[in-house]
Amino acid sequence: MPSAQHEALHRIFQEEPSLFSRAFKALDIPFPEVNSAAVVNADLTEILPIERRVDTLLDLKSEAGDHLIVIESQQKRDRAKPPAWAYYISYLHAKYRRGVVLVVICQNAAVARWARRPKSIGLPDMPTMTIWPIALGPDNVPVIADRAMAAQDVVLTVFSAITHAHSRRVNVILEALAAALDTVEVDDAGFLAEFTEVGLGDTKARQLWRRMMSTGTYRYQSEFAEQLRDQGRKEGREEGREEGREEGREEGQVRGETRSILLLLERRGVPVSGEVRARVEGCADVAQLDTWLVRAMSVTTAEELFG
Repeated sequence: MPSAQHEALHRIFQEEPSLFSRAFKALDIPFPEVNSAAVVNADLTEILPIERRVDTLLDLKSEAGDHLIVIESQQKRDRAKPPAWAYYISYLHAKYRRGVVLVVICQNAAVARWARRPKSIGLPDMPTMTIWPIALGPDNVPVIADRAMAAQDVVLTVFSAITHAHSRRVNVILEALAAALDTVEVDDAGFLAEFTEVGLGDTKARQLWRRMMSTGTYRYQSEFAEQLRDQGRKEGREEGREEGREEGREEGQVRGETRSILLLLERRGVPVSGEVRARVEGCADVAQLDTWLVRAMSVTTAEELFG
């Protein structure tokens, strides 16, 4: 099951399909002016019982023609991925008869460099197919640290933040993002703030973002911010054995995952019944909550969280 962090890296393009175009412009990667962009069913399963599913698939129409954009989230080097990418490209090209572009999103610069290297199939001196992925990572995605620039494109700033989750300068991106969120609608800001937390994954940046959301005075902060603030005061006063501190951290993680699930459903407009809320709030299994958090990004009913 993909992690919530993995999902956030590519799902931000589902929330705003045109984001990739703005990311390309920031990197001076030439691409025709896009007239429209739509999310496509990412299931590439064949009749045979072999499941093949891309992370995100976009259908773009531009002045230069129609293209499909395959967006893959990649956390580490994986020898099995290039053959899978070759399959995705060939299958989609054969099925839709249009150009296919592979974009790989990474949070690690070394992984991004590996991903963007050409990958060939066939003879060393005469490859049958060569894949040239476009890799976006902390080594080429711009650091948006200026508040005015962040306010001009808040979603791109979110992407900058989650891509630089392990970077030293992520703190200045988060500061710019926090201020920029005050310039958009409260509901949108709340959703993007939660999306950022999910995308940062299990990093120090995520802890910093939570502290900013619990101690700041941003107008978009939702009710859970006060809960986090109270939690922080209590944890700051806790003293005792290491075992007690570990239990406190685990309880805090459970509460954080629980509120993330419920808030994400709320931001997406998915009704949550009392029964669903009780089941989510009553779960103390962090792994199970993380699974539900991933599902909360795409379910149409709250009951679908449970499979």
